[in-house]
Amino acid sequence: MISPAHLAFAAAFLLVVRSSAPGAAAARPIFDGKPSPSEATATARWLAAQNTWGVLSTISSDLSGAPFGNVVSYSDGVPGEGRGIPYFYLTTLDPSARDALEDERTSFTLSEFPLGTCGEIDPENPTCAKLALNGKLKMVDLQSSEADLAKSALFTKHPEMKDWPKNHHFKIFKMEIENIFLIDWFGGPKPISPSQYLEFGRNQGSLMYS
Repeated sequence: MISPAHLAFAAAFLLVVRSSAPGAAAARPIFDGKPSPSEATATARWLAAQNTWGVLSTISSDLSGAPFGNVVSYSDGVPGEGRGIPYFYLTTLDPSARDALEDERTSFTLSEFPLGTCGEIDPENPTCAKLALNGKLKMVDLQSSEADLAKSALFTKHPEMKDWPKNHHFKIFKMEIENIFLIDWFGGPKPISPSQYLEFGRNQGSLMYS
């Protein structure tokens, strides 16, 4: 009798073989709206547009510089108009905002798993896409036009934010992206530059993935 471990290995082997064959991208089951493994930049932008929360990691001012990861809500734009830049609505009562004001270096991690498009596989499986954006977490000037855009993006995807306590003095932050790490298939991370990521879809108008 074949053990479950051998069955899993055989399935993984078949996936690798199929991915190396002509037309492999078309052979992979593609869920509605999900880009193929050959479209790395599209996948990164799709993950940013589709998700509504992720893990924001900062240099902790409370833990002597140790890394601190925090689950936070975000938005990269109103539905249908994702721009790829994560915006956050944070208060300095929370460690993440305090950390950013001390040291802007940060990382923001997203997974495909919460979207329900990974099927039965484990979130760590390479075919369940994951995206890490590294850069600087900066406060947005509340008097700027960007702040209006960010508020619209955040409050559309997270309506309850509008009613969060005013005396908590929430501020809008954004990530200035410097490095991108994407895994969406076997073979290691896909090379994507910040300019490729941010400019994707600009010539075609708004992204259709949100």
